[in-house]
Formats: sequence, C-alpha cells, structure tokens
Amino acid sequence: MPEHRVTTQEEWQGERDKLLAEEKKITHRGDELTKMRQELPWVEVEKEYSFETDDGTKSLAELFDGSSQLLIYHFMFGPDYEAGCTVCSSIADNLNPNVPHLKAHDTKLMMVSRAPLEKLQAYKKRMGWDIDWASTAGSDFNRDIGFVNTEEELKPFLESGDLPPVVEQMAERSGTTPGGYVAESPGLSAYTLEDGVVYRSYVSTARGLEPTMGYYFLLDRTPVGRDEAGPGEFWLHRHDEY
Repeated sequence: MPEHRVTTQEEWQGERDKLLAEEKKITHRGDELTKMRQELPWVEVEKEYSFETDDGTKSLAELFDGSSQLLIYHFMFGPDYEAGCTVCSSIADNLNPNVPHLKAHDTKLMMVSRAPLEKLQAYKKRMGWDIDWASTAGSDFNRDIGFVNTEEELKPFLESGDLPPVVEQMAERSGTTPGGYVAESPGLSAYTLEDGVVYRSYVSTARGLEPTMGYYFLLDRTPVGRDEAGPGEFWLHRHDEY
C-alpha cells in the first residue's frame, strides 16, 4: 500500500473541487497583478549601450528588430565561463519555442550575456537554439540593471561559510569558480519603443523568473512535486547531459 492517503473517487472529487476554488483565486489574483504590471510607469533608457550580435554591433533600439516590444532574458554566461549556466540553459529551452509566437504579437524575445559572442554562438549551436543571443561584453547593460556583482560586493557571501552546495555544483558545471558564477545574476527585462525612444517597463529576477521554467509548473502538479530539499546533487541538467 502507498504511504500517501488513498480515498474513493467521490471523496477525491469533493476535495478536488475545494482545491479548484482556491486555484481560481490565484488565477484571478494573477490577472490583477498582470494589470498592475502593465500600469507601471516607464523609465527612459538614456544611456547608450552596444550589443554584439550575429549581424554586427547594435544599439538597444536596434534589438527590437521591427517590433515595438522587447523582452530580454539575462542569461548567466560570464566572460570566464566555459559553458552557460545549467538553470539558464533549461530556461532557454523553454524560451526558444516561444520566439515566433511572440514575434507574431509584436514582441521580440532574445537573450544577452557578458561572455564573448564566439562563446555564445558555439554554445547556442551545441544546444540547438534559434533564439537571438547578444553579447554585452564591454557594456554596463547587465550591471546597470543589477544583474552583475563585483568581487567586493560578493565577499561577505563567499566568505560566510554558508555557501549552498548547489552554487558549487553549478559553478563546476559552467567551468568557473563559485565567485565567478554568482557574479552573474539571471533576470528578465522588458522594453517598449515609441518614436525612436526606448523605455524600460519591467524587471524581474529570482523566483519572479519561474514563468520561464515550465517544468516547475508541471512538477507542481505531481505527487512528489519539485522535491529539491535534499542535500544531494541538484537534479537539473542541460538537455544533452541526461
């Protein structure tokens, strides 16, 4: 017999209906938050940034590629990384198929990282992605939004003795040091282009990125769920490493 509680179909349906009512509350609250997100004021991006792309150096405005909206995923791939972050790679797996659908809705979706363009191109080929990916090498773009930390800023965290094992695992998988790994932060930023002026409308990081991680929403609907509390090796790998 399973250790989990087992009941009849009728009893299960009664409890499922109660849960559905609670799930609908979350859905409706999500609609409210989406409206609040859309009502946030915009900030004009006055600083000039340059991005190295497959088609040469571009400005932020040129990244829109004919769309009026731009979504950028800030992928953790530092200058000294040998491979892209494992978790960011899983996110890119989820983002990649959405590119044409968002493009059809006047929205360009792409990624940026601080690694040299050649590294990004080679890794993109390995992973089989079509999504555009630009290098911000030599630019403060990621730093200005808060997605790059200096060694001095990270010193208390790295010397605390409480470094989570997953950080060391992820750093090793990317071929860098723990300090080099956490110097980068993942994030999502949104922009709009009006009359040639670029405005930033939204920025998110940490668990705010979970909508880009479709596997978590599916696991949340299984009996075991995410099951990440154990001390062992972090379960997530690049899709060509399973």
